[in-house]
Amino acid sequence: MTLVPLDSCEVTVLVDNMMDILSTTPKYVTSETANVRKAGATMQAGACLCCAQWGLSLIITARSADGESTLLFDSGPEGYPVERNGDRLGVDFGRIDGAAFSHGHWDHAGGMTTALKLIADAKGHKNTPVFVNEGMFVSRGMSNPDGSVFPHEPVPSPQMLADAGGQVVLSDDARTILGDRFYQSGEIPRVSGYEQGLKGQKVLTPDGSWVPDELLMEERFVAVHLKDRGMLVFSSCSHAGIVNVLRHAREVFDPIPIYGVMGGFHLSGPYPESIMPQTVADMAEINPELIIPGHCTGYRAIHKLIDTFGPDRVVPCAVGRTFNFAGGPRS
Repeated sequence: MTLVPLDSCEVTVLVDNMMDILSTTPKYVTSETANVRKAGATMQAGACLCCAQWGLSLIITARSADGESTLLFDSGPEGYPVERNGDRLGVDFGRIDGAAFSHGHWDHAGGMTTALKLIADAKGHKNTPVFVNEGMFVSRGMSNPDGSVFPHEPVPSPQMLADAGGQVVLSDDARTILGDRFYQSGEIPRVSGYEQGLKGQKVLTPDGSWVPDELLMEERFVAVHLKDRGMLVFSSCSHAGIVNVLRHAREVFDPIPIYGVMGGFHLSGPYPESIMPQTVADMAEINPELIIPGHCTGYRAIHKLIDTFGPDRVVPCAVGRTFNFAGGPRS
C-alpha cells in the first residue's frame, strides 16, 4: 500500500477527558481559548468553553500537494460533547470526509451517530464512509467481584450508522483510506508479552453466555506519513498495548521512522500502571520525537513520560486544542 506523504497534518481534539486552558504549549499547539475566540466567543465564560468527558475524538486533516482529506477518528462517549464542543470550536462538519472507529467501546463510539448527522446536515447528503470491522459490534461488559457482569453500552450498530448518514465500510484488513492519505491498520500483533489487554473484560456469545475477551483483537490504529519527518500514529485507546502498536507501525512502514504518537495509551488502572516502567522503557527504544498522551493514559503515566522524554517532546491532548504538524525538511 502506498501512503501519500503529507505537507502538513492538523489535529483538533474534539473530545478528551481533560481540559487545560492555562498551561503553556509549544508553538505547534493552539489552545482551546484561542480556538473558541477564533470561533466567535466574545467573553470569558463557562458557556463559551468545551466540556471534557471520558473518551476521545480527534478531527484529523491530512494535507498533501494535491489536496486534503479530513477523518473523524472516534467520537467520544455520547453526542453531547460532539455537538457542544464542535459548536464552541467552530468545527465545519461539512469538511469531514470520513469517520473511523478504533474499537468497539462506548467511550469511543457513543457519539458517532450524532457526528454523522451533523456531517450529513452540513453536506446536505448522507454518504459519509465509516471504516470499521465486524469485531467492533459485539456486546461487552466487565466482570464484577461476585462473578456477574456489568455490561457496556452497545456501540451504534451498522444500521444505526447508516440511518444517521454513514456508509459503513467493513473490513478486517489493513487499508489506505481517503485518497491514500490515511492508513488504518489491520489486526495488531501482540508481541510485547507484558501488554495483556483489558483485564476482566467479557463478551456476550450468541448462546447468551459471557466469556473472557481481554485482548480486543478488533482494535485498530490510524497513521499518516509526514513528508521528511516520519509516521504520525494515532492510537485511540491502546488496549493492544502502545508498544505493540508502535512496533507494528514501525514494521509496516520500515524504513520510515516513527515521528510521533498521539492518543490514549491505556496506562491507568492497577494492571496498566504496573507495566508502566517497561512500557516507557520500550517507548524510549522506539524513540518517537513527539508523544501526545490523552484519554486513558492517566496522570501517573503522563508524569512519567514527561520525566523521561522532557516537556518539549510530551504535550497532553486536552479538549479544544489544535495540533499542527508540518512536513518537509527541518529549518
